[in-house]
Amino acid sequence: MEQAENNRTVTASDTASDTRASLRQGILDEIRGLKRFSNRGLFALSLFLFVSTLASRNFPLLPRPDKIVASLGPPPTAQIISLVLILYTFSAIILSLCRMMAGMRHKSSFCHVGYLSVFYFFYYLADGLGDNYWAVFGAGFTILLMESYRIWTFCNDTINKKNEQLAYLERTGRLPAEDSTSEY
Repeated sequence: MEQAENNRTVTASDTASDTRASLRQGILDEIRGLKRFSNRGLFALSLFLFVSTLASRNFPLLPRPDKIVASLGPPPTAQIISLVLILYTFSAIILSLCRMMAGMRHKSSFCHVGYLSVFYFFYYLADGLGDNYWAVFGAGFTILLMESYRIWTFCNDTINKKNEQLAYLERTGRLPAEDSTSEY
């Protein structure tokens, strides 16, 4: 009888140990994923710099604008493109600030690279890329820098919370009670 009671104690402690190890590994995996995710903004910024380099050289891989315009039709004027660029820039900055304040996990960096590339392309078609290159570059660099910072701070804050959970798990053998306001 004493042997059976010892076996149950050993089995219960083994199960608790396995659960603790599983929870610990899950937290460590989440931290690794957040560290990878924190670099997303820098990758988007690097891609934007690559596209900007191509744009500064007047897109050497594309056909001349007159050939594209002949097949697609006339592009909007440079003034209209500039108005839309201003609207887009302010909207993207406000949206990024709202996401930062809300602490949201959002993967929007690469779509900004696409939108900004389209601005370069439209200016290219409107034969106004030389005059407006720095406007798109400045707007894009500002937006992507802000997005990169937002993603980095979100990941850093969440990693700190995960490290606190890990320390609590090591002390008590269980996870802390869930905070109903957390959004990660």
